[in-house]
Amino acid sequence: MNEHISTAQLIAERQPNHSLPRDLYCSETTFRDDLEHIWYREWLFAGPSAELPKTGSFTTMQVGEYPVIVTRGADGRIRAFHNVCRHRGQRLCATASGTNPKLVCPYHQWTYDLDGKLIFARDMGPEFDASKYGLKPVHCVDLAGMIFICLARIPPAINEMAAQLMRYLGAHGLKDARIAHSSTIVEKGNWKLVIENNRECYHCGGSHPSLCRTYSDDPSMTAMEGPDSASPEIIAHWRRCEDAGLPSRFVNHDRMQWRLARIPLLNGAESYTLSGKKAVSHRMGTMPFDDAGALLFFNYPNTWNHFLADHAIVFRVLPISPTETQVTTHWLVPAGAAEGRDYDLDDLTHVWMHTNDEDRQVVEENQAGILSPAYEPGPYSTLQEEGVIQFTDWYCATMTERLGPQTMAAE
Repeated sequence: MNEHISTAQLIAERQPNHSLPRDLYCSETTFRDDLEHIWYREWLFAGPSAELPKTGSFTTMQVGEYPVIVTRGADGRIRAFHNVCRHRGQRLCATASGTNPKLVCPYHQWTYDLDGKLIFARDMGPEFDASKYGLKPVHCVDLAGMIFICLARIPPAINEMAAQLMRYLGAHGLKDARIAHSSTIVEKGNWKLVIENNRECYHCGGSHPSLCRTYSDDPSMTAMEGPDSASPEIIAHWRRCEDAGLPSRFVNHDRMQWRLARIPLLNGAESYTLSGKKAVSHRMGTMPFDDAGALLFFNYPNTWNHFLADHAIVFRVLPISPTETQVTTHWLVPAGAAEGRDYDLDDLTHVWMHTNDEDRQVVEENQAGILSPAYEPGPYSTLQEEGVIQFTDWYCATMTERLGPQTMAAE
């Protein structure tokens, strides 16, 4: 790896429709650039609002150098803050999740209300103005039960995605769901490899026997701008769903940073189970029938999701290092569904627990090969890897726009 070659130069020299140059997947320089110009500037999926079921519930996440806490206030509103005490910088919450009536620093017990206001700081003297030392806020929105945060001082517009996400997700009732199971794994691969792996199913037949029982690996089914209009199967599925009040046709950002797409499962399957039958006896929200297929939603740089009639699976990606990425998965079920009565946990989670581990192995072997000096970018299949091409094009265009002035200055 050559840390002296800039990220902008590597991007400028890449071959179209090929995998990226080695250092874009490995180098500390590019990793820092990715954090600065993408992760610290884009809206990031933090988790489902079901993860914060009551006043004082909180979750934490680490975005590069920034520890963040997300909590539900007494007014029901979900807020995010930098997880840093305003006294001497201690992290307020070191655990992944929990419930606290107040946010109390474990170091010197400075205490903050759930809206971030400092309400107790012992022995600070009569001149101390507590109003100047509230927690630093992080932009936070709850969109139909999905929480997004943004670390930027001025976040990018989210109104178009928000409107479509709330419209498409409305019937799935995420706000009234609960978490049945959660899993966090660390994949020893660059975050871009994790996203690239998700953006194609070229590998599915050879890697995902459980998933391929119900999820089609036909690339025309999830083509970036939707399947061919002549496909009778999906047209019929869209019409049936839309007649029942479920928005279904593909809708996307003009640069494909996000997309919503409803697709049928294979052979009339109802859910991601080994049998193809629904995993949960209850339906989510106001879903009208069991075989509504899967509503797929991705948003770069850190989430992809599957929403079915009986449950939902949401995924969050966070970068740890140039060659390590954290992937967190939540399985959500209707609030009234009880384990052992309305669903079997293994049946509910089997397909994606195995798929996640299979993807981890794929990504780690991909990274191991790219670390070799013998690696050179290979061509993508324009039929099978259209989604990967689109993601790498989005990444390179975004980074080029944001690195441009720095590149000129360096020269």
